[in-house]
Amino acid sequence: MAAERLQFHEMGLDDRLLKAVADLGWSQPTLIQEKAIPLALEGKDLLARARTGSGKTAAYAVPVIQRILTSKQSVREQDVRALILVPSKELGQQVQTMIRQLTFFCSRDVRVADISGKADLSAQRPILMEKPDVVVGTPSRVLAHLNAQNLVLHSSLEMLVVDEADLLFSFGFEADLKNLLCHLPKIYQSFLMSATLSEDVQALKELLLHNPVVLKLQGSQLPDSSQLQQYSIKCEEEDKFLLIYTLLKLQLVQGKTLVFVGAVDRCYRLKLFLEQFGIPACVLNSELPVQSRCHIITQFNQGFYDYIIATDEQSLADPTAAAQTTAGKEKKKKNTEKGGKAKDKEYGVSRGVDFQNVSNVINFDFPATVESYIHRVGRTARADNPGTALSFISHTELDLLSEVEEALTGDNAESVLKPYEFKMEEIEGFRYRCRDAMRSVTKQAVREARLKEIKQELLNSEKLKTYFDDNPRDLQLLRHDKDLHPAVVKPHLKNIPEYLVPETLKSVVHPLSSRRKKRREKSNPIGISKTSFKKNIRGKNPLKSFRYTGGKNRKDKAGKS
Repeated sequence: MAAERLQFHEMGLDDRLLKAVADLGWSQPTLIQEKAIPLALEGKDLLARARTGSGKTAAYAVPVIQRILTSKQSVREQDVRALILVPSKELGQQVQTMIRQLTFFCSRDVRVADISGKADLSAQRPILMEKPDVVVGTPSRVLAHLNAQNLVLHSSLEMLVVDEADLLFSFGFEADLKNLLCHLPKIYQSFLMSATLSEDVQALKELLLHNPVVLKLQGSQLPDSSQLQQYSIKCEEEDKFLLIYTLLKLQLVQGKTLVFVGAVDRCYRLKLFLEQFGIPACVLNSELPVQSRCHIITQFNQGFYDYIIATDEQSLADPTAAAQTTAGKEKKKKNTEKGGKAKDKEYGVSRGVDFQNVSNVINFDFPATVESYIHRVGRTARADNPGTALSFISHTELDLLSEVEEALTGDNAESVLKPYEFKMEEIEGFRYRCRDAMRSVTKQAVREARLKEIKQELLNSEKLKTYFDDNPRDLQLLRHDKDLHPAVVKPHLKNIPEYLVPETLKSVVHPLSSRRKKRREKSNPIGISKTSFKKNIRGKNPLKSFRYTGGKNRKDKAGKS
């Protein structure tokens, strides 16, 4: 079968594009790319449903670039020929990066501009005045530029792409999208890319596509159990914190991990809780500036951090969705009352963003919808890489779990989410430590942490932007997982006494012996032989070798006298 598959060089692509594909290390196209690229090059409208991580971005980026290169051979006039609509700023930056990588050898002929950022319209106007070939942006941002006449599409546009189409309406872009269509020409080629075929996607299909070819690839919306292992464990609020502490501190979870929570307060609470034990983690939420969010994702992909605590707020935006825990509900209400204005509606870190080499996804708070679960879990097991998803389920979330299981079970009667076999009684010894840490993480500490983080990130992203432009190396040194420390940190919690480690895990976990080894290595640099004081003195331990000789001395003195 592998021999019969269509290869990139058989698709009639430009040599420069093929060279870029080879440089990216793509030996052969994925299933969606193999089917979609030839159809798109024929000029057909496409509605493609394929699971997350299957290569959908390249499936539309390659034909868009190829068509622009072809038209440039006959038409020399510079104009905006392709518009790519995305639901979030993070995804906008990712799409721009992908197109830049693919146009590396033809960057003079194909220019791309991402206007989804939060910069002023006037600041982005000069970029659009140069008429880049490809414009990437959110519907609201593109519409704002169209209304300001910074962007004119009614005569030049040839291709329209809607990426993550199932999310556009749920992000509140329905009105913007319908208004935007008035500014487009009557004839253009459209691509709709989606992980799920929801009612929203069907509505978009009616609006945008003309006699489309519908590609429904891979029946399952997530990889099968040989590639993605999905587990669930029933635990209440306190047990959630106890379990995440055990998994991360004893390194039972290996590799890069995304932890999803349901509200901004929750993500800072979890970060401060983990800080008590010396576990560094980054925070990603809608209150952080977009430059900081994109920088965190880039550094995470480069291997700077192991853990990101991400807030999936879109899943809680639906008032009809089942509620999280009572504490979560109260916090959510306060968030909307007090900090609603600061939140970025175009934030969507669980949707479409390509986190690279993520080994695990942990749903600390279970998602409110099936779509949200698919998008969260789709951050791992991307392409052909293996991955694990673990969901913590409280008694209030059992209905949501059964909904997800029902949607994902499909034809085979076996449940996709297997129970996570973990003996909670074995980690009871850690409970008092977790309670101790949770007492320190007060509402006041969480509030202070939020303010401190936002102030710090604003300083990094806005005031120091020009400095970082001149000194890109310093930007690489900028870390986002530093301790915030508004909570009282107790140093003894960072270490795990050996007697607390469960018997079954002692063979796997040696928390103190590894530190001793490191100390020995440090104290014995190569080429210098040092004799340690402790080694010499060990044989002459006064508590072991001390002998009482006082009686003998007295007798001797008495004899002499």
